[in-house]
Amino acid sequence: MLAAVNINQTKIRFILPAVLGLLFTGLFQFCAGQAYAQPLPGIDFNIQPTDEPGQVVNSIKILLMLTLLSLVPAIVLMMTSFTRIIVVLSLLRTAVGTQQTPPNQVLIGLALFLTVFIMAPVFQQVNQQAIQPYLNDEISQQQAWERGYEPLRTFMLKQTREKDLALFVNLAEIEQPNNPQDLPARVVMPAFIISELKTAFQIGFMIYVPFLVIDMVVASTLMSMGMFMLPPIMISLPFKILLFVMVDGWHLVVKTLVESF
Repeated sequence: MLAAVNINQTKIRFILPAVLGLLFTGLFQFCAGQAYAQPLPGIDFNIQPTDEPGQVVNSIKILLMLTLLSLVPAIVLMMTSFTRIIVVLSLLRTAVGTQQTPPNQVLIGLALFLTVFIMAPVFQQVNQQAIQPYLNDEISQQQAWERGYEPLRTFMLKQTREKDLALFVNLAEIEQPNNPQDLPARVVMPAFIISELKTAFQIGFMIYVPFLVIDMVVASTLMSMGMFMLPPIMISLPFKILLFVMVDGWHLVVKTLVESF
């Protein structure tokens, strides 16, 4: 009797998965057949003629806005304070020796928020002088570009060294203008970038000095004690973090960055 029960249980174990598989296969085929029986929606992109110029203008505005959105990362990197801030924060993390702490996402987020804070007056001028008049059809696209670029050019020229401007003027082989405002964008932008990099490395050097002193003291102490196999970074890292916290390092670094503009 027990043997018969075991045989039946064994048969059920093999038959039940097969039955469930057939059921699911039939259900899938039925759903697939119903799906194929329904017509698929067609998608078509056409340019239709219109007698209303307003529709054409709105379409062009949407196209321009999408184009500008694709250029936003490059604009943020090249024409704002983002470059200096992110380089200084990266050098600070390297000087402390915490490797991936804070993570890149935190540093980039902090740099973006500081960039928005620093560039807020410039963005407000761009909005008032260029964006709003253009959206209200008060000025043309060319006028909007010229008015919008003017505050950014003033900001970049204020942070750019004359030596860097002269370098790209000579490389571009153009006549030296009497007024820096007459310089083309292809000269101002790269000059601004290398000036920002130089300033960022200068600030980073000043940040490195106290942490370098701690590393030298710890390394000399360990060598004098004969601990050659113990990495100095393991001992100096807590002291560097303690120093950074005691002097309120984030407050000083952010204050220095903002005031440098």
